[in-house]
Amino acid sequence: MLSHATTRDWLIPYADGMLASDERRRVDGHIAACAACAAELRQVRELNLLLVTLPAAPPLAFAPFWLKLQAVLPQRRMVRVRSLPSYRRLGLALAMATVAVLAAAGSALAAPSALPDNPLYPIKQLEESVRIALTPANGRLTYQLQLANERLREARAMAGDHKPLLAEYSLRAFRVVVDDAAAALKNPADPKAAKDALTVLRGKLEAVERENASRGDGDQDVKQLVADARGELDRIEQPETVAVPATVVIGEQANPKPAPQPTPRPTPRPKPSDREHGD
Repeated sequence: MLSHATTRDWLIPYADGMLASDERRRVDGHIAACAACAAELRQVRELNLLLVTLPAAPPLAFAPFWLKLQAVLPQRRMVRVRSLPSYRRLGLALAMATVAVLAAAGSALAAPSALPDNPLYPIKQLEESVRIALTPANGRLTYQLQLANERLREARAMAGDHKPLLAEYSLRAFRVVVDDAAAALKNPADPKAAKDALTVLRGKLEAVERENASRGDGDQDVKQLVADARGELDRIEQPETVAVPATVVIGEQANPKPAPQPTPRPTPRPKPSDREHGD
């Protein structure tokens, strides 16, 4: 059954109809047994209904609004800076630019190893989005497998840190990557390499499951997501069955002529015996 914390996180998308069918069923099962979540869901729906029935806000002219806002804003104070020689101004500009470049480089270098609970994680996601968009088709599967392994590394770390919601987030992101790569994994250029990659992913899924179970009160949602991901890998590895087309018969073979039946001959009647003639 869905945990209480996860159900509360899903109530708004549930009320807005944004959850998948299996997720809706899990929320339904929890709400049926949890009066608190059922009451909160009613409040969410009442709020949605209230927002829909509210009249639209009247348009507001920007110029009068800005004049009124300026009247209450604190006045800017002008700070006079003593003039510096040109070479000092140039040196100061170069120093500031160097600091900015070093800060950006430090963030970029730290972001690839950032976990979902790290402030640099959005930078990591942005970098991955740019890379996957710029990766050529022949190298896309390799990078997708790297992303899949990274999502499982994050999920394992979050499960070990007792952060199940972040572990669930990484597992869902893993499913998205695997779904995108499913077609290429089913028909890879190197079948052995693809099979080895799937084996590695299975091992990391088991590691996430062990990390989640080691807490004693392992999160059931994490466990279910691991099982779903394992099932997705099973579907990818299953060979596609090729349907044998039915034989189409055209022409006279479609309606064969009936075989000629032999003409029945009359059965000869027995001749009367000599005794019958004597009588």
